[in-house]
Amino acid sequence: MNACFTNDIYTRIVSAKIFIDDHFEQPINLEQISRQAYLSKFHFHRIFKTIYKKTPHEYLTAKRLDKAKLLLEKEGINITDVCNCVGFESLSSFSLLFKKQNGFAPQYYRSIAYLKKQLAQQQPKSFIPHCYVETYKIDS
Repeated sequence: MNACFTNDIYTRIVSAKIFIDDHFEQPINLEQISRQAYLSKFHFHRIFKTIYKKTPHEYLTAKRLDKAKLLLEKEGINITDVCNCVGFESLSSFSLLFKKQNGFAPQYYRSIAYLKKQLAQQQPKSFIPHCYVETYKIDS
């Protein structure tokens, strides 16, 4: 714990983080988030970054992109709907940020997830760690 911050400050920052976690799919901004901590947006931003090692915006974006990965792994949800469901307003910025974080465009990520799911159904043993197979003699 940083000696400069009190338990009250930590509690307020965590409260604001939980607000992000609960509302990430909505259009929220730094002003709304900092209000949850009863701090000015500048003070909040500085403390949040010190504690979580990323800005509130970086945290919010990562939260949205993590949820997008889960939605892309499901069938029947198109990419535009995924983009909108996780709180992005622009498909192009969503695609760009998704590729930057994951190394793949959303459509390509979806294709890989689909292929992995098929392979897991066809060859389930290939998804079990070798050490586990050897220890428990799964081949026998």
